[in-house]
Amino acid sequence: MIELTEWARDILHRAQAAARRFDPDARLRLARTGAGVQAVLVHEPEAGDSDVAVDDETTLFLEAGLEGLIDVEEPHDRLVLRPLGSTPNVRGPH
Repeated sequence: MIELTEWARDILHRAQAAARRFDPDARLRLARTGAGVQAVLVHEPEAGDSDVAVDDETTLFLEAGLEGLIDVEEPHDRLVLRPLGSTPNVRGPH
């Protein structure tokens, strides 16, 4: 199971919208890294990926087996993966 904080939803929505201005077929895929999680641009899901709705306009691919809370940390709006049920970070003024 995956949860997205409102801050993460906002970041992912804006990233998807920006990518599609240059490549209408581009989609974001959330995948594990050594540091947690990252969003990468792809055209097709990998085997076992599922779709996750960010909002009414944005759906991304999710790596199979990825679980937790997708949140954001400063600086630079970095995506992080936390255990389910974690307290979301508070977004500072932008």
